[in-house]
Amino acid sequence: MFEQTRPFTLMQARLPLRDPHDCTDGADELALYRALYETLVGYGPRGFRPRLARAWQVSSDARIWRFRLRPGTLFHDGTPCDAQAVKTSLMRMARPDKGYALGSPAVWRAYLGDADIRVEDADSLTIRLGAPMADLLDILAQAFILSPAGLDALEAGTIAAAPGSGPFRLEEYGEGHLLLTRFAEYRGRRPTNDAIRVLAEPDRARRLDALVAGQAQAAADLDPQASMALAQHGATRVESLTPVAIIFMMNAARGPLGDPTLRRALSLAIDRGALLRGAAGGAGRVLPGIISPLHFGAPAIDDADHPLQDPLYDPDQARALLAQAGHGDGLALTLDTPTHLPDEAQALSEGLRAQLSAFGISIDIRSHGEREAYAHQVRRKEIGDLCVFDSSPLSTFRVLVEKLDQRVRGAWWQGYASTAVEAAIDAGRAEPDETRRAAHYARAYRLMQADPPWLSLYNPTRITGLAGRHPAYRLPRDAVIDHAALPALPADA
Repeated sequence: MFEQTRPFTLMQARLPLRDPHDCTDGADELALYRALYETLVGYGPRGFRPRLARAWQVSSDARIWRFRLRPGTLFHDGTPCDAQAVKTSLMRMARPDKGYALGSPAVWRAYLGDADIRVEDADSLTIRLGAPMADLLDILAQAFILSPAGLDALEAGTIAAAPGSGPFRLEEYGEGHLLLTRFAEYRGRRPTNDAIRVLAEPDRARRLDALVAGQAQAAADLDPQASMALAQHGATRVESLTPVAIIFMMNAARGPLGDPTLRRALSLAIDRGALLRGAAGGAGRVLPGIISPLHFGAPAIDDADHPLQDPLYDPDQARALLAQAGHGDGLALTLDTPTHLPDEAQALSEGLRAQLSAFGISIDIRSHGEREAYAHQVRRKEIGDLCVFDSSPLSTFRVLVEKLDQRVRGAWWQGYASTAVEAAIDAGRAEPDETRRAAHYARAYRLMQADPPWLSLYNPTRITGLAGRHPAYRLPRDAVIDHAALPALPADA
């Protein structure tokens, strides 16, 4: 057993430890996986940084990827984390029964299912793809590598029995708590703390109170307004923009919103800043397009001082387009909404109904209490004219392919069709040069501002609290806590 008596304590809403090869974008879950497991690459401030892979190359046609691994890496069970182990995990991810979360089955199979993965030697492997994918690193950044020796136990349901090679090993795991201890053989940057205890506390107010009272040294996802008081207690409040897009999906497969003129009219009719203020207390940044400013190919942030300003809001143009679409005298729409995830979904729905009533548009709101059942309903395309949802991958490629390409008709596709957007997708996925690829995705972004598939609303902010003063502390680009980079445990803790 690890003998450190004073671990750094982090409080968060949940302690989800599931199969790491299932798809998730939950920040609490990803943070734990990254502490325990490594991936070939990780997110850097712009682009990707080495992790298990110390170097990589891609062919000119974006079909063949070669990786050189960090030599001498060990799993927590002492077995080698070599090219064969990496191949085993990638092939497991590609199984049709893996990559399943919130109604979206076999996510990774769509990208790795036809891959020919060849081990060249202990420290190198080659991935040959059936189709060009210049954005393969987007997938591999969430491809957690597990010890093959632990896979049988994992298949049997013992989630905590699959060792990784990350900076921490799992020392204890119980109801509502776990203990991570530093893995002495880790070859990456040494963690700031030797031990981290993570506690589950679903209530935001209690997480804040625990931080202020000295019962925790960090607290994740705090209430944006209540956390403003942290400075009065000598603590640090860290505000991070998340890549999650809060949206109203529009049903372009059937019903009136199959008309791009009407979709454009609705996009111009809503005041996103007012919705963000009313439903989420202004904790976020208005999102005028399909992806956040954190995404590859997105326009640069140019409204840092005006995060609630909506550049698309144009009620006069909206009325003209409504008349052009044949709905100048009014329109009735149906909207499906969950009761949580996002938690402000109900308030957003009511806010949209109030705003569109000024244009003669009525909305019938249908609420759904079971979030996973709601996700399945959306996946089956069983929605009314609109539905509240989010778009969470920090991957422009995944957003375009999984959600907006009519040829793929992915789990979250709702009937949108644009040959111009598809041409931009095809050009981007086959272009290894990052500058040119970004330009293709930027073109798709602009096309979908004129012909929107969704009513994109905003990117939420996530608040992290830290005991003590840490003015330079920042979360990574995807706003997921890095356990290895948490501040050192205060001497008086």
